[in-house]
Amino acid sequence: MSAAEVDAYLAEVFPQMQEGERGTRTEEVGPMRARLRLSFAERNLRPGGTISGPAMMGLADHAMYAAILAHIGKVALAVTTNLTINFMRKPAPGDLLAEARIMKLGQRLAVGDVTIWSEGEEGRPAAHAQVTYSIPPEKP
Repeated sequence: MSAAEVDAYLAEVFPQMQEGERGTRTEEVGPMRARLRLSFAERNLRPGGTISGPAMMGLADHAMYAAILAHIGKVALAVTTNLTINFMRKPAPGDLLAEARIMKLGQRLAVGDVTIWSEGEEGRPAAHAQVTYSIPPEKP
């Protein structure tokens, strides 16, 4: 699936994500990876003026799901089984970028990591997540 196809499919199966401002979009997909952008919105700020942890966790999960869908196609019931995140620095109040890399893509599990940074600060991660997805078996 292309980046546009991933976003169109997610809009179809998660229509609630389309309510209000569109926050996250898939910028590109490639071999075993995807890059997403979380557009700046005040609703994602926490006290102190930084992007909240829950917003970054959602971005990490979304990025890994996009990377997986780009490779296995439309599998709505692929679900997160584990997400561990380390917050490394305070992100600037602006757009965040996330790069998801699939490290293992098996028949039942996909394992990968996601690095998140503030726009213009590539190489200075704000957060790093390890994510595992369960992939449902194909129906006969």
